[in-house]
Amino acid sequence: QVQLVESGGGLVQAGGSLRLSCAASGLTFSSYGVGWFRQAPGKEREFVTAIMWNGISTYYADTVKGRFTISRDNAKNTVYLQTNSLKPEDTAVYYCAADTRPNAVVGGWCDYWGQGTQVTVSS
Repeated sequence: QVQLVESGGGLVQAGGSLRLSCAASGLTFSSYGVGWFRQAPGKEREFVTAIMWNGISTYYADTVKGRFTISRDNAKNTVYLQTNSLKPEDTAVYYCAADTRPNAVVGGWCDYWGQGTQVTVSS
């Protein structure tokens, strides 16, 4: 079956960095776009960034543009999210999700989701 497994979360001070990974199995990874979403306590899930199957088309929320970078390695079936200059407001559970439909990847109605990884940024 399809699995998406996030890793790399943790506790970091403001201004610090983390590299999140999303490892996929059970699907033809190179055919799927992958998005990162996050949900903070008491808030709705929000779009962070997405990368399409070709690794060329990328999209970012305004709140993370210039600080976060998404990339993928299709040979490793993995998508990475490099987070720099982290702020306390970046604290959330970060989820990756995959779908073959670009609109679904950006819109958050993907077929497949991971279990999430916690990112906590202290001030």
